[in-house]
Amino acid sequence: MKRLIFVSHNSKDKTVVEPIAIKLSEIFGYENVFYDSWSIQPGDGIIDKMNIGLEEMAYFLFFISRNSLSSEMVKLEWQNALIKAAKGKCKFIPIKLDDCFAPAIILQNLYIDFYNYGFDVGVSQLISVLRGENTFAPNQREFKNILGKIIIISNNHFDIEITATHFQEPIARFLILFGNKSSDVKVKVNSDGFFNGGPQNDIKLNDGTICNGFFIGLSRSLAPNFPLRVSIETNENESLRFFGVMRAISEERFESVVLYKSL
Repeated sequence: MKRLIFVSHNSKDKTVVEPIAIKLSEIFGYENVFYDSWSIQPGDGIIDKMNIGLEEMAYFLFFISRNSLSSEMVKLEWQNALIKAAKGKCKFIPIKLDDCFAPAIILQNLYIDFYNYGFDVGVSQLISVLRGENTFAPNQREFKNILGKIIIISNNHFDIEITATHFQEPIARFLILFGNKSSDVKVKVNSDGFFNGGPQNDIKLNDGTICNGFFIGLSRSLAPNFPLRVSIETNENESLRFFGVMRAISEERFESVVLYKSL
């Protein structure tokens, strides 16, 4: 059974649309892609051919642009296709090519966004839809509830803010790591008057690096809007060699805290 793909577009957009149509024809076959440049040949009745394509289509690709929205012929195509789609006789797939505004009646259809996500992503999504595959591509691959912000005051003075972004963290134990001698570094916990901790020497990291640090174990949970704020400073003649922050995830294991610099 033929699964005809109808390509509705304005001729002014062929520089973008034609490579897509050719790619689809390579995958699904020329005979299954209705694209005017090869589906309507000299001597053919244009209206008759268009009518056959609209009757036989299983998928209607509406390439939305300022050009196509100003075309009466394209308007006739997508309006007829929308009626057919409402009856469950085809799948209506809007494809956005520029920053135009789609007609309100089409807004219920999730569109493929070439304009904002680019050609390769758009083509990949389109092929997945036509194959009946899920187009989901994860953007958030890993959730991080603990994030840190580092504010560089000078080459020997950093402020650090560690925050729970969404949920409370009942176990709030952290290591501030640096390459200086512990005796040369002053660490002040500005947000909390009560905590367990102090200097830690000769800490071996996973890559074999040996460094020093300062352990902070809060007597409270780390909660959103109640961050841990720390100042770390050396004397004026020595630069602070800051290595990062780690948090306890078990009695014996620590993991790095993602840090970003405050502008």
